[in-house]
Amino acid sequence: MTVSGTAAGVRVRIAPSPTGEPHVGTAYIALFNYLFAKKHGGEFILRIEDTDATRSTPEFETKVLDALKWCGLEWKEGPDIGGPYGPYRQSDRKEMYQPYGQELLDKSHAFRCFCTPARLEQMRETQRAAGKPPKYDGLCLNLTAEEVTSRMAAGETTVIRMKIPAEGSCDFTDGVYGNVSIPWDSVDMQVLIKADGMPTYHMANVIDDHLMKITHVARGEEWLASVPKHILLYRYFDWDQPVFMHLSLMRNADKSKLSKRKNPTSISYYSALGYIPEALMNFLGLFFVQIAEGEELLTMDELSEKFDPDNLSKAGAIFDIQKLDWLNGRWIREKLSEEEFQARVLTWAMENDRLQEGLRLSQTRISKLGELPDLAGFLLKSDLGLQPSDFAKIKSPPEEILEILNTVQPDLEKILEWNVETIEAELRAIADRMGKKLKVVVSPLFVAVSGSSRSLPLFDSMAILGRSVVRQRLKLASQAVAALVGSK
Repeated sequence: MTVSGTAAGVRVRIAPSPTGEPHVGTAYIALFNYLFAKKHGGEFILRIEDTDATRSTPEFETKVLDALKWCGLEWKEGPDIGGPYGPYRQSDRKEMYQPYGQELLDKSHAFRCFCTPARLEQMRETQRAAGKPPKYDGLCLNLTAEEVTSRMAAGETTVIRMKIPAEGSCDFTDGVYGNVSIPWDSVDMQVLIKADGMPTYHMANVIDDHLMKITHVARGEEWLASVPKHILLYRYFDWDQPVFMHLSLMRNADKSKLSKRKNPTSISYYSALGYIPEALMNFLGLFFVQIAEGEELLTMDELSEKFDPDNLSKAGAIFDIQKLDWLNGRWIREKLSEEEFQARVLTWAMENDRLQEGLRLSQTRISKLGELPDLAGFLLKSDLGLQPSDFAKIKSPPEEILEILNTVQPDLEKILEWNVETIEAELRAIADRMGKKLKVVVSPLFVAVSGSSRSLPLFDSMAILGRSVVRQRLKLASQAVAALVGSK
C-alpha cells in the first residue's frame, strides 16, 4: 500500500450522503478509513455529500452523525465540529464550485449541454434497444461559442459536461485491485454542474478532496468504474491525485449485494435490537485484519494494531449475521462487567425514548404493572416470532392482507421525516389509494408490528420502533402471510 501524500501526512475521509437510514456499509467504509488514519498517524475527516437536494434531509444527516458516533468513530473535522477546510457540508459549499466549472469551460475541458431530459431518455432507450450501454452521444459537444451564447440568452436550461478522450485507456494503480485499465470509450461525458448550479457527486468530490488535502480515497468497489472521470478532473485542474483504494462490497451469504430488500442494513436496526457497537465494529474490522483462530474478539485499539491494508481480500466481505450474533454474545459475556452490562441495558432500553414512550402509552391501558410485558414488550423484542396463524383472526382474507403488507412497505419508504404524524398521514393516504377503510389497512399492521391485535397505538408504536425495525417486521409479516396464502 502506497502511503504517500502531502507533507502534512495522511488525511482520509468518509463522505456519506444523507438520503436514507445510515447503512452498515457506511460503517464498514468509515471503519477502514478510521483504522487507516490511526495506523499511519493521520487524520480522519467526515464530510456530508448532499448534492442530491431532492433526497437529502437534515433528519438523515443527524442520523448519519449519530450512527457513526454510536459506532465509536471520532473525526478530526466535520460539519458538527468544524475545521480548517470547511464547510464540511457540500450544500454549504455551492458557490465554491462555480469557478471550477467555468475554468474547465475556459480550458475547453468541458462544454455546455442543452439536451432536455426527454431527449436524453429517448437517446438512452434507443441505445438500450441496440444493445449498447447508455451514455451521452455528444450532440452538444461541438456547439460554437455563438450558438451557446444565443441559446443561454434565450433562457434555455443548460448543464456543464466534461469532455472525455476519444481513444486509449485510463491506466491507474488501485491500492486493492492493483493495476487497472479502463477504455476511455466506456466512460460517459459526465454532467459536472447541474442546471440548478449544484455540482454532481463526481465534480464536488474531486474538488473537495483536493481542497481538504485528502491523500487517500478509500471507498466501495462500486466506484471503481468512476475513477477515470475523477483522474481526468485531477489532470484537467493540474492537481496531484490521491491514492485510490476500492474495498470489496459487503455481501449476503449467497454472494448477492447486501441490500435492505433482503436483510436489515441500517445501523439503527442493529442498535435497536441490542447489538453493542464494540461487537459490530469488531465484526466489521475482521475483514481488514489477519488473525489466527481464537483471536476474533478485538477492541478498536487491537484492530488498529493488527490492521493490514496490504492484504485486503477482493472476494467480498460476507455479512454473516450468525457470526455477528456470536461476537455480540461474547462481548456481552466476556467484556462487560455486571455494572457495565446493567448500564448498557438501561441505555439501550431508553434509546430514542423507547422505554419512556412505551410506559407513557401503557399507563392508561393496564390495571396492574404485571400486564406491561405482554402489552409493551414488543418494543424491546429483537424478534416477534410471527407465525401464519397470528394473522388468521383478522377478518380480511389472507390475499388481501398480503396485498396490504406489500403495498405499505414501499410506500412507507417515501416518508422523509419518520414521526407519528407523517406515519398516520401516509397510512391514511395508502388506505385512500387502495380504496379501503383505514381500519382494514391497519389491522394486519398491528399484528406485524407488535405480534398482537391488542397493543399500544399503532402510529406511536411505529414511530418509537423506528423505520428500520418496522421495515424488517413488515417483511417478516409478509413472509408469514404468504405462507398462509400458499397453504390454501
